[in-house]
Amino acid sequence: MDSNIPIYLQISQFIENEIISNRLVTDDKVPSMNEFSKSMNVNPATAGKGLNELVAQGILYKKRGLGMFVTEEAKTIIVNQRKDDFTKNLLPDFLNEAKQLKITKDELLEMIRSDYNVEA
Repeated sequence: MDSNIPIYLQISQFIENEIISNRLVTDDKVPSMNEFSKSMNVNPATAGKGLNELVAQGILYKKRGLGMFVTEEAKTIIVNQRKDDFTKNLLPDFLNEAKQLKITKDELLEMIRSDYNVEA
C-alpha cells in the first residue's frame, strides 16, 4: 500500500483498476467492506468509505443484502475521469518541462510516437 494515499482511496483505485483491466465487468460483485477490511487489515468503515465513493460516482451499485456490483457505465466513467485528470494535472507539467528543455513540438511528437506501443 502507498502510505501517501488514504486507504479508502487505495481501495477505490484498486477496484477502478480491476474494472479498467476487465478483471471486473458489468454486474460483477466486488469484495465486501468486511472482505477488504480483513484482507487489508483496516477498519470496515474505511473500506466502506472507499466502496461508497464508487457508488456515489456511479461506478458501483448496491443490492440490499447482496453486496455491491459494477455498473454498466463503470469503465466509461473511470476512463473519462482519468483522462480529465491526466489533461488537467499531468499534461501541463509535462509540457512545461518539454518547453524548458527546448524540445520542439515535432521532437516531442516523435518521442511519443516511438514510445507509444498502442496502435491507433
